[in-house]
Amino acid sequence: MGGPALRGFLAALVMVAPAAAGTLEGRTVTFTVMTWDDPAQPYLQARGRTVTVGDGVEFGLEPEGFLSGLDVVPVTVEIAPQRIELSYPRGGGRFYEAQFNGYVLRFETECALFRAVRIDPEFTTMQIQDEDIFTEAGALYINTSGREYGPEVRLGLDIDVGDCPIS
Repeated sequence: MGGPALRGFLAALVMVAPAAAGTLEGRTVTFTVMTWDDPAQPYLQARGRTVTVGDGVEFGLEPEGFLSGLDVVPVTVEIAPQRIELSYPRGGGRFYEAQFNGYVLRFETECALFRAVRIDPEFTTMQIQDEDIFTEAGALYINTSGREYGPEVRLGLDIDVGDCPIS
């Protein structure tokens, strides 16, 4: 088998491969802000927003109104094929301190989507530690409790994405 027949066979193999293997691109994700000392009884659970990951900024959250004295801090979230970046376009201050106060990104999948998540120290200006980032199947948790935010603060995460099929 050579020439055009081989190229046709190889093209067929490429088309059968999953389009999103090893990438966040094209995946459906829900982004939620949560604050809790007990996850069963959160102080704040903002309205989740769901999008399909593509080019540009996926989420630009604004305050939603106070609930239990807490509100959403304006944040911009851009998701690339193997990277997530958060920035704070305006305002400034310190996040409320709780066992967890931060972001949950839930990707629609049943498998362990994240093989590894690393903070990009070259890009990141937020004072955040590795233990503030954790995963559970298709969910990524980013705990910003007690951290400062503002226009000069940003967080970059490099993601080693598993070969989970798109749900």
